[in-house]
Parts: sequence; structure tokens; C-alpha cells
Amino acid sequence: MDRSTPARRGLGAGLALALGAGLCLMGTAGTAQAADVNVVKNAGFESGLSNWSCSAGSGAAVSSPVRTGAGALKATPAGHDNARCTQTLKVKPGSTYTVSAWVQGGYTYLGATGTGTTDVSAWTQGSGSWTKLSTSFTTGANTDSVTVYTHGWYGTAAYHVDDVSVFGPDGGGGTDPDPVVPDAPGAPTVGTVTSSSIALSWAPVTGATGYNVYRDGSRVQSVSGTSTTVSGLAEDTAYAFQVTATNTAGESGKSTSVTGRTAKGGTSPGNPAVPKHALTGYWQNFDNGATVQKLRDVQDQYDIIAVAFADSTRTPGEIVFNLDPALGYSSEAEFKSDIAAKQAAGKSVIISVGGEKGNVLINSDAAATAFANSTYALMREYGFNGVDIDLEHGINSTYLTKALRQLSAQAGPSMVLTMAPQTIDMQNTGTEYFKLALAVKDILTVVNMQYYNSGSMLGCDGQVYSQGSVDFLTALACIQLEGGLDPSQVGIGVPASTRGAGSGYVSPTIVNNALNCLTRGTNCGNFQPSTTYPSLRGAMTWSTNWDATAGNAWSNAVGPHVHNLP
Repeated sequence: MDRSTPARRGLGAGLALALGAGLCLMGTAGTAQAADVNVVKNAGFESGLSNWSCSAGSGAAVSSPVRTGAGALKATPAGHDNARCTQTLKVKPGSTYTVSAWVQGGYTYLGATGTGTTDVSAWTQGSGSWTKLSTSFTTGANTDSVTVYTHGWYGTAAYHVDDVSVFGPDGGGGTDPDPVVPDAPGAPTVGTVTSSSIALSWAPVTGATGYNVYRDGSRVQSVSGTSTTVSGLAEDTAYAFQVTATNTAGESGKSTSVTGRTAKGGTSPGNPAVPKHALTGYWQNFDNGATVQKLRDVQDQYDIIAVAFADSTRTPGEIVFNLDPALGYSSEAEFKSDIAAKQAAGKSVIISVGGEKGNVLINSDAAATAFANSTYALMREYGFNGVDIDLEHGINSTYLTKALRQLSAQAGPSMVLTMAPQTIDMQNTGTEYFKLALAVKDILTVVNMQYYNSGSMLGCDGQVYSQGSVDFLTALACIQLEGGLDPSQVGIGVPASTRGAGSGYVSPTIVNNALNCLTRGTNCGNFQPSTTYPSLRGAMTWSTNWDATAGNAWSNAVGPHVHNLP
């Protein structure tokens, strides 16, 4: 918070020409003969990086995300390195080969060099889901080896590759052996439970392309990943679960059984203490020219108070909290007393992670565990009700999901979980932030997207709306509402004053009009939602300190309006 969004660097003309050239090099697929094989070894990265070589140590075999099996390639461009990964193949002269691979993530190229005729490539700008790239080539009269490659683009995000194929006549190198039935998985782990569902996860099995889930001996699900949620269960009931691994060769034996029990009825995700319609405010643990507040001074209108911010340590994923001496607390005990007093008044006090200048890297299983354990330690030490995710320098939804699920398992169903993504982070369901929100939907309290520091953006109707208008607030909220979040998990985040952000301040009247439009269908601008969302959670502001600086004008106007929503 209290930040300006850096300008997004565009792709230069040189890159545009290179991309265009990549398109021009795509060949025409030939017709495979009966004896054709996939001449790529370790095509699905089930054996790590065996047979592959990646520039500057840029590649790694990962277990998530994968398209099939238990492995995939993740390659990360850095500096002047484009993360090029290659394998040299034995091919037959004068023969046609079809090249394909499934990719996701950042810019990704797939191609072949040394063909003896025309080298070829294909590319994609990147996607949050698996996308197939394909091209083809014909070998020269004397060509008996070809190099297949993937690479990204300088300075862009990591890319992932799975299921690479160069399909054509065997050039003498053979191919990978036929698959064998995979081993049985280990016992699944029970995750989040509700009164009607139980979440399960398990370790990947080498050679598996899918998994079957059994409940009390009967198969209930078939999934491609290593986690699922079994729903439609009776409350307060124990169930036995097992998992098998599958591929084209068959199904493994069943894993060891694990028992999970659903919760008693009447429980709900998030914190039951959070009101149906809530006002969220960030409290600054630093002095930046706004009114300095002790936590006890936070205005009564705020239902969720996010303490900004936790600090990272040298251990990836780990966070700590350092109370700023500038706030005038005599001791941490006094601060903890303020937290307890706010909670006694019915407020939720949570620790916020991130901000404009802060960042916590959660990009491995170890980092996910460190985050969960250190956050829970802060909850126990200070009494925080939960955590706010305000990471503005990129997130890995896979590992952050694991971290939040581990934290939820420790903290229990009363944990408050909020998020404050930037507008660009919630433009579609393929972004990492949106994927994270949907992945933890069952434990998520509210997403208070920052409707500021962004400029004009697309609404859910595909139209461009200017920052600072009722249409901007409603049409962008619509993306989340139509993208899978429950209305109770959507809030409108705006600055409390013109000094609270670089741009995007709107008057409380516009905020209230947008809330009316979304919940009642009144006071809309040009954009009219297709339906109303009476259970919309409410609104958020940066910050309670800037609100105080402006005479509490924001909370005095928006707070009562939020609390009187239908």
C-alpha cells in the first residue's frame, strides 16, 4: 500500500520482429508413418533433467505444475540468458518429423536446429494454462542428428514444458521404453474440512499420468493432479480414503487408508466474527507523514484491521514482526494489549504481508512451510486473527496455496484470510493471484482489490473504464464476481485521501454509489451489472492513518454505508 505502480515495460520492436520471424519459420506437419516413434528421451521430465541441458543452470525439474505424470520442466530467464534447454536427437536423413510440446507460464519458444534444411520454431506469449505448441521439419539428405530446444525471453517470467514430442522415423537412438504400471501412492494427507467436504493431497508418483480417489472402498474421483476436495459428504462423519496412480499401462494398488472427519454443521470458512458486510483498513506500522496512530486509535468503523507490514528474513518464506519505535509504544506488551482490546470490541486484527516495498518469496515447499509456521507463530505471539496477502512483486500460486493451507490447518476455521491484489492481478482467472484466490476459496474471507495506481483497465464486459469512476469500480468487481469468487469474498479497495496513493482516489460518494450498484442495482454509471450481489463483503482503504489525516471523512461516510448494505 501507499505505493505507485511501476510502469510495465513493453516489448521492443526487436522482440516483435523476432516473434514474427518465429511465426514465419513454422513448417507444415508431415504425415506420420506406422513405424514412427517419439525420438525424444525423457520427454515428460519424469527422470529430472536427464538427457536435457539448460543454459546457465536455468532449468529444473518440478513436480508442479505438471500436465501429465509427476514431472515437468521449469526454466527461468535471467539477465542475458533466455533459459534455453536442449536435447540432441538421432534422426533419419530425408525424413519428416512433427515437433510438439505443452507449455505454460511466460513467453515460450519450441524449435529445432541443425535440420539440414530449414530450422523451425513456434512460440506463445504465455498462458496460465497448458497450451500446445507444434511445428515440423524435414531432415537433409545427410542429416542424422537434430537439436530440439525450448527457451523463454529475456527478463520475462519462467516457463514450464511437459510432454515434448519429435515424432518420426527412428534414427537409431530408439525411444523411451513403454510405460509400466506405477507404484502405489503414499497415504493421502487430510487438509481443510467443512461440514460437507474433505480436502486431500498426496505425493506424486513417478510415471503416473493420473490418480483415482477411493472413499470407503468405492472410486469417487479421477484427477490429474495430486490434490482434490471430496464434497457431498455428511456432517460430523468419518470417511476412509485411498488413492491409486494410473497411466496407460494400468492402475497401481491402493495407498494406505487415511481417515478424515467432516465438521459439525453450522461452521463456515473464514472468521465467523467478521460481519456480513465489513470495512477493512490498513494500519501503518511506520511514520510516512500520515497521522501516527496507536492501534487503539483506529477508528471504530473498521471491522478488519490489517497491521502493515510483516518483515521477511533471510530464510525464504519466513516472516517476523518488528514494532516501529516511531509509534510511541512503551513495550510490545502495550501493543498486544491494544490488539486484545480491539478484538474484545468485535474487531479482527490481522498481520499483512508485502506492500509496495516488502516482499516474501514463497516458491518452494520449504518456503511454504516456513511461511505457514512463522505466520502461525506470530498469530500465537500477538493474537492476530489471521493474515493479509498484499504481495505486489509476483506470486507463485501453487506454493502460496500450499502455505495458506498449512497455515489454515494450524490456525483452524476461525482464521481470517484477506488479499489485496493490484488491478492487473485480477484481470482474468489465469493470473497467479486469481488462481490463488480460487484455490483457497473455502478458507478465504475477502479479496479487497486495489482500485488505484493502475490507470484505465478492462471491465468484465471487455470495455475500457477510467480509473476513479463508478464504472471502474463496478465493472472490475464484476470480473471477480463472474470469475468464481463468492460475493461475500469481494470488497472495493480505495485510498482514504488524495495523499494515500499516487492515483485513483475517489470520493466516498462514488464508493457508496458503486456499492449500491453492485448490491442493489441503483446509482450505477454506464455499466450495469447483469445481476445484483446483496452479500458483497464491503470496502477497504489505505489507510486508517490517511483517513485520520483527512479528518476520518472516508470511514465516517463509507463505514455506515457498508454496515447498512442489504
